[in-house]
Amino acid sequence: MAKPFYITTPIYYVNSKPHLGHAYTTIIADVAARFHSLFDADTFFLTGTDEHGDKIVRAAANQNITPQSYVDMVSGLFKSLWPELNIRNNAFIRTTDPSHIAIVQQILQKIYDSGDIYFSEYEGLYCFDCERFYSPRELKDGKCPDHEKKPESIKETNYFFKMSRYQEWLISHIKDNPGFIRPERYKKEVLAFLREPLDDLCISRPKTRLKWGITLPFDENYVTYVWFDALLNYISALDYPDGDQFKKFWPVAQHIVAKDILKPHGIYWPIMLKAAGIPLYKHLNVHGYWNIDQSKMSKSLGNVVDPLLLKEKYGIDAFRFFLMRDMVFGRDSDFNETAMIERINADLANDLGNLFSRVIAMTHKYFSGCVPSTDSETEQEMAPGLQLYARKAVKEYADAINAFEFHKGLAAIWKFIDHSNKYIVQTSPWDMAKEPSQRKQLAFVIYNLLEGLRIISGLIWPIMPVTAVKMQEHLGMESADSSDMPLLNIHQLLSWKELPSDVQVKPTIALFPRIDVKKDTVQSLKKSKKQLSPVELKTKPLIDYELFSKIDLRVATVLAARKVPKSKKLLQLEVDCGEKRSIIAGIAASYAPDDLIGKQVIMVANLKPAKIMGHISQGMLIAAVDGDKCTVATPNQPVEPGTALS
Repeated sequence: MAKPFYITTPIYYVNSKPHLGHAYTTIIADVAARFHSLFDADTFFLTGTDEHGDKIVRAAANQNITPQSYVDMVSGLFKSLWPELNIRNNAFIRTTDPSHIAIVQQILQKIYDSGDIYFSEYEGLYCFDCERFYSPRELKDGKCPDHEKKPESIKETNYFFKMSRYQEWLISHIKDNPGFIRPERYKKEVLAFLREPLDDLCISRPKTRLKWGITLPFDENYVTYVWFDALLNYISALDYPDGDQFKKFWPVAQHIVAKDILKPHGIYWPIMLKAAGIPLYKHLNVHGYWNIDQSKMSKSLGNVVDPLLLKEKYGIDAFRFFLMRDMVFGRDSDFNETAMIERINADLANDLGNLFSRVIAMTHKYFSGCVPSTDSETEQEMAPGLQLYARKAVKEYADAINAFEFHKGLAAIWKFIDHSNKYIVQTSPWDMAKEPSQRKQLAFVIYNLLEGLRIISGLIWPIMPVTAVKMQEHLGMESADSSDMPLLNIHQLLSWKELPSDVQVKPTIALFPRIDVKKDTVQSLKKSKKQLSPVELKTKPLIDYELFSKIDLRVATVLAARKVPKSKKLLQLEVDCGEKRSIIAGIAASYAPDDLIGKQVIMVANLKPAKIMGHISQGMLIAAVDGDKCTVATPNQPVEPGTALS
């Protein structure tokens, strides 16, 4: 049995909705967890949201709602996004969870009792966007390096954590454990920072300035600094200190972070653990930025990319593939939609898609859609076929993913795809099919190609689970009915001749149709013109403004959702529209109940209550309906439940 595997993303700050950068980090964690499940490892994948601090209070005030209402809404956006991107985290933690708050206070008290926290007056340069003090040497041209703003000078009394006491210990630990921070450049960056004297860390904020936070257990007039609160999520989610999950998973903990939060994770966090007497995590894996027009993608700079738009436009697997293939882990990468289209057309449509279509088509043409059998004599005569290439691809792929070199892992798969395409050209099955005497040799070639597709499907599963399942279904493999669990493990991927003979394969399909940019653009424009034509658009009878003004449209937050018994179409939603209501909506074909919790929707609030299948419905959801599919109308940013539309 493989060792347990524990992977975490940073918990995302909820001062704005999720963007491409969040999606990338979380997809990495999902790919890593799925990869380790190929080894039959017991895996645990944690993500969540960071919900305290100055920025939350200000963001909530801008929306004219309470901080709690605000974090409930935005945390819901993160939680609902992950299933949309085929991300299967085991837990979603919020720093407003009572269990997390209790652990934070427990550890603060423990460190305070040991003498590592003291009270002092401090004057320093404070960046409200970062929610931290900066020393002058950390600034760039006198400005915060991340937000490009001058920090404000603040003087106040606070509690401080004696980080300086542990500086030499941390330096020794990093040097003695080469893989503790990776890639290597970030280990060097942390060590370079530690060459300067390490300041003690201010870990409190006075309630006279900030009340939205976790109260210090030893002084009710202060709340905890947001980083000291947030970092502890990695152990509070495992039921520290006595939970079975903590005992199983913490010794193998792997964190994934972007380089902008290297210092808290590479310096604050290990010292906090040491001071609390808790063993350190195994690896800190640091990735670079997705840049737009040479600038870091960030909420504060307003240059973010919406992952759902890309997913809807190009498909979830193509989106996941591009992110893993085009960023070298640890380095920055420029996001470019044209490059994404070129990658989809070249790697997915031409290479993988074409290989799959050709092999399945030849199986139907030459063997009536059945996986052909081969005999030992022909195998010896025509060996090695694709077997050696397959084994090499599996090894290179596994080594790369283990090292968080995802682009190299995919390159190993595509090298094998290239060998398979060349194998078709070299063996010319179409010529063999003309010679009855070469029937056995033809069977060997087609079987090799089908077996190669089986292995490819298993290797791509962590990155493109939907495509993997689709390939396995067409190869006639049993139980390939879910993208949540791998059908193949590493032993089956390293074995040859696992695909049973005489199994019927399904007719060929286009896994990834080519994207014709010009054609798609022209069609989109034509469609838009047609939709906007006042002559062709068929509407219901005209009404006057007085009648329309009687319709009361409100924003509501979904609190709970469940299927209506004995109905395939209906869901029962509990919503907050300024008051709690129940709504029956015919959206079950397009939405799972869990997808809706935390989502904001638009409802008709003054519709007369109606009884539907024994349940009272106190309003109606607004949705766009296209055939059997529907899309629920939502506001483009969080607002207070009950806000009227006008």
